[in-house]
Amino acid sequence: MDETDQLRERVRQLIQSMPVPQREFAAAIGLDQTKLSKALNGTRRFSPHELVRVAEYSGVTVNWLLNGSDDAKTVTAVPAPAAGTASDPGDLAHSEPRRRILETAWQLIAERGYHRVRIADIAQACGTSTAAIHYHFPTKTEVLDEALRRNVKLAFDRQVAELHAVPGAHDRLLKLVELQLPTEGLLRAEWSVWLQVWNEVALDPRLRSLYTDSYDRWYQTILMTIRTGQEQGVFRLACPEAATAQLTALIDGLGIQVLTGRPGSTVGAMRAHLHDFIDRSIVQGA
Repeated sequence: MDETDQLRERVRQLIQSMPVPQREFAAAIGLDQTKLSKALNGTRRFSPHELVRVAEYSGVTVNWLLNGSDDAKTVTAVPAPAAGTASDPGDLAHSEPRRRILETAWQLIAERGYHRVRIADIAQACGTSTAAIHYHFPTKTEVLDEALRRNVKLAFDRQVAELHAVPGAHDRLLKLVELQLPTEGLLRAEWSVWLQVWNEVALDPRLRSLYTDSYDRWYQTILMTIRTGQEQGVFRLACPEAATAQLTALIDGLGIQVLTGRPGSTVGAMRAHLHDFIDRSIVQGA
């Protein structure tokens, strides 16, 4: 059984474990039922976006879907245990309410701000009781912790899905940049959550361990991509660690400027600045 066959078999396993029929599974991941059937029988491939949605809805990682394990070696750094979420295909019925609550809370935090979201707001948006929210998240701080873990999972899933078929380190690095731009929709919401986490971490040292583990996965992904580029002979820089520190800091700073509406700061300008830095400081090694 090749990798594609294994992927299809894992998705079938997930569907069989879900407390909903296949047509509802297809609707939940935003996929036409006919397309899902074709992907399962091998007449079409799952797109990267579809893999991310399957993983998100099913409570597994894209790495598990593609490679059979959350921590299998892949093209990106794997989250540290404290910052990651473990796949458990056998417990999908139990995890579904928690997943729905977390997804709703995450969206509310991204839209309104952590301190403007009450447990009662999450319960109302989910159509459930505050007691049900507290069952899964006893304190509001735990909601923010899990929102950060969800950010880590979304980025990890997206990167594995998009990059596993990209062999060249230069193309992979440019794709990583593209996947990190605060474009409207999901990516901008992720940035919003990150900004609020940065603020809370600056004020509460107790949160720093989880934050450090979470951010380090992104940092290590950039570093391993740059080192791969050195090995492939496409990057001429002298120090991958210094380039990684500079590039990640540049991404953070430019992203904040875009989100806070600094005049002239746009996603397009951010992309251009990052491409210029990569070309001058990493490809050419200036």
